[in-house]
Amino acid sequence: MRNSMLIPFLVMLREGIEAALIVGIVASYLHHANRKDLMPAIWVGVLLACALSLFAGAALQFAAAEFPQKQQELFEGVVGLVAVVMLTSMVFWMRRAARSIKSELHASLDRALARESGPAWALITMVFLAVAREGLESVFFLLAIFQQSRGWEAPVGALIGIAASVAIGIGLYKGGIRLDLRRFFRFTGVFILLVGAGLLAGVLRKFHEAGIWNGLQTVVVDLSETLPMDGPVGAVLAGLLGYQAVPVLGEVIVYVAFLAVSLFWFFRPSPRPTHSPAGAC
Repeated sequence: MRNSMLIPFLVMLREGIEAALIVGIVASYLHHANRKDLMPAIWVGVLLACALSLFAGAALQFAAAEFPQKQQELFEGVVGLVAVVMLTSMVFWMRRAARSIKSELHASLDRALARESGPAWALITMVFLAVAREGLESVFFLLAIFQQSRGWEAPVGALIGIAASVAIGIGLYKGGIRLDLRRFFRFTGVFILLVGAGLLAGVLRKFHEAGIWNGLQTVVVDLSETLPMDGPVGAVLAGLLGYQAVPVLGEVIVYVAFLAVSLFWFFRPSPRPTHSPAGAC
């Protein structure tokens, strides 16, 4: 798989598995609770979330096409910045919630099913919000990636990632696939933070091209002849790590600072819950 396909494939695979995991937990709970009559509500929520994501992506793409050059560079920078924020928050949210997501969903389902009127609407809303979060994160990420890779490889990689995540989600629900989710999310989390660092450096570049950031433009090193970006190794590094053959100081600072902070917090051990003594307030 080409590097321009690999990044959208892996990110969409992760996003898709997160959404499939949530939908699978909800479907399994309804199955064991003998509430199969509410299963259509799950698919209504999923379809509404997909429709919202597609509409948001189409609207943003249409708006970008109407901008003049400098405003389009600014728009692409803002989209990239939003993508970095959403992807990073998703990585840390899953790191924090992975252990308790099943129990939290079960508690929410208990509240939804306990309603005397409208449990289906409560279920639709819950599934819609969960899947729409993943969908909107994917939209901003894909827009940022498509702006950097104009060919057909990135969209195809994203579609393959979605298809693979659906297949894995069905396998997890049916019990035919055993996946170490902790290791999977840990590996893809590091990968997404590396991608995010490259996107953030690209945001600074877009802001410079838009004329709103002109500082720290000193060239740090010129590797255009030693490791050109159009060469096989340079293309892979550019696609996976955001490599630039002629990086400027601001891009290097942003890249290194983002990775240093995000990886420190990502690998930092989670604090163990402390139990208050009996009778304490």
